Amino acid sequence: MKWDKKEISPDLVKEISAKYNCDLLTASILVRRDICKGDAIRYFLEDDLLSLRNPFALDGMEDAVERILAAKEEGEKILVFGDSDVDGITGTTILAGYLESIGIDVTWRIPTGDDPYGLSIDAVENFSAKDGTLIITVDCGISRFQEIKRANELSIDVIVTDHHEPQEELPEALVIVNPKLKNSSYPFRDIAGCVVAFKLVCALRFAQRSELYGQQICLLNTRPVNDAWVIEAVKIRNLIVIKTLTEVIVPGKVSISDTRLPSFLEGQHILCWDANLHKQTFSKLFGKGVEIGLMDIAPQIGKVIPATSGQSLLRLKELSKIAKYSDNELSELDVFANIFTSYALLCAKNQTDTEGEYADLQLAALGTIADIMPLLDENRIIVRRGMDGIKKKPRAGLLQLLQKFELTGKSDTKDITWKLCPAINAARRMGSAEIAANLFFEKDLKQREKLAGDLVSMNEKRKELEEETWDIVETMAYKNFEEYEKKIVLVYSKDINKGVTGLMAQKGARIFNVPSIAVSLGDECCTGSIRSARGYNIHLLFEQCTDLFIDAGGHKAAGGFSMVTKNWDTFLDRLKKIVITIELDEEEKEELLQIDAELPHDFITPEILKLIDTFEPYGNNNEQLIFMARKLTIKDINLIGKPESKHLKLILDTGKFKWPAVYWQSADRFFNKEFDINDKVDIAFNITRDNFRGNETPQIIILDLKKSG
Repeated sequence: MKWDKKEISPDLVKEISAKYNCDLLTASILVRRDICKGDAIRYFLEDDLLSLRNPFALDGMEDAVERILAAKEEGEKILVFGDSDVDGITGTTILAGYLESIGIDVTWRIPTGDDPYGLSIDAVENFSAKDGTLIITVDCGISRFQEIKRANELSIDVIVTDHHEPQEELPEALVIVNPKLKNSSYPFRDIAGCVVAFKLVCALRFAQRSELYGQQICLLNTRPVNDAWVIEAVKIRNLIVIKTLTEVIVPGKVSISDTRLPSFLEGQHILCWDANLHKQTFSKLFGKGVEIGLMDIAPQIGKVIPATSGQSLLRLKELSKIAKYSDNELSELDVFANIFTSYALLCAKNQTDTEGEYADLQLAALGTIADIMPLLDENRIIVRRGMDGIKKKPRAGLLQLLQKFELTGKSDTKDITWKLCPAINAARRMGSAEIAANLFFEKDLKQREKLAGDLVSMNEKRKELEEETWDIVETMAYKNFEEYEKKIVLVYSKDINKGVTGLMAQKGARIFNVPSIAVSLGDECCTGSIRSARGYNIHLLFEQCTDLFIDAGGHKAAGGFSMVTKNWDTFLDRLKKIVITIELDEEEKEELLQIDAELPHDFITPEILKLIDTFEPYGNNNEQLIFMARKLTIKDINLIGKPESKHLKLILDTGKFKWPAVYWQSADRFFNKEFDINDKVDIAFNITRDNFRGNETPQIIILDLKKSG
């Protein structure tokens, strides 16, 4: 293994430490990970739910809310149709569960058995036969052209909520809510399908609770600058700034009618901070005959956010977290707008909404982790707060599954990734996805316990099927790796169950470190999965095979497709031509350890766990922190593993503290006398917590070890 500790600017580290009030070690890791912008740093150092992105910033959100509320008013039937993976199931549960809670006649459906991926003609026609009038898709729908066309023919409106990459042409849905739409104004595009559903529910909660929903509000502020005054105003709708105005006025030099103020302010409900002060300013600028109806909102906000009470906007700017993390200088009006947004959100919540939001966050976290979304930006808050809820008060269904795995009260993202998500996905892979969905919808405790047990059993069968299938295709994988110029791995067979194509593709990508394709061959239809490696964007492959596929979709790193079997030979020929164009990241060939920090011995104490927690949750685009340390003394070595000892447990002396350390797959190095007790060694490592019989102890996980010197 190669170790690489990136050179960084000490001055930049000191600047970030001072500006964001974090220690130098934290600041150095942020810089080394290229997290240097305030908006990005904010999501590592803060986890306030008010920092979540505004759902109405998603294009089409207000239209979706309006259509759903109209359906509620008219007593219409709604179908929530979701994908059958963890992301789709959690999103379906969030949305359908909320619609039911507000009295809407709602049913849900996901593909199961031999159903095709995504919304189907059968689902549309079946819903129409039951007099349904509105379908909302979750984690699917962006590529369902014919199905949505058929819905339109049957007078069924379709709202698509999805997060997959759209094609150039979009289906003719009534509304599409997708952060990846071309020219989308949403500030963070990499949210999961369940989070899009969660955002829709948040928007519905706001619409149901807040008098401000759908209303246009004008915020106004005045401030002196040199010999003039700046009058600035913004128009806000659903807490989104839709129009701004700035006028610089010299007292007594211009009539108000000669400015843009009358046209901008006419008919507006104008709010300000300290109305008397601004009225005096207008009199000074335009004379006492000019009166503008201003409402002082500061006292009301002070009751809801006590920290603002009695403070000026200038002082609040100094205290504002938004201003602290902004990469641009914020005006007093910007601060006013941010405070007003927080006030409006807090006013719109009641106890029921808060409890529902925390329960939904658990599922949103689960789906985000399962769909391998980057743990950056608001995904960090969603996962962090969701995991906190899973640990302290897991929602129904999730609790029973946690109990089966003995994870109640101690789950982390690794547990979710390696235990819960595979168990939920096992239902889909074994052709019974509805069992996983029913676990979250079921109201009877005993039935939930049974469903959780069924998932555990299915997962065991899935593991067996995975091993059996790899035994079938392993020889083909190595053969095709050579045949396709060591740029892709391709396995295909009638013996591959379509439920495990994703697992086979994932295994191929992991073993060969190149993009991997696994295909289940059917008599009439083939179903395939692809997983990327070394930076390859799988959409480049999809684009060159569009004419062969019935359907294809996914992310840059993972996706799936289906095609009629008669196109299979053409696909193989096409693939040989595509391989020539595939470019892979050569730097990823050799395993490279990117070191986040070198720790002096005095830093390697249990206190370092506070730093580990700061960068939680770990996952895609935020891997576990990797440290290095020099000249640690090995005090003890023990073999672990049954029946054959392949791993080591060491005791490392750092001076102040003796650390237990696990070194996987390293017994051979010990047998070969590469190191021994009392040797001084340099190590690259993670730091974790080891939970054994309810006792938590800090532990080092050694990634690589070299004798010092």
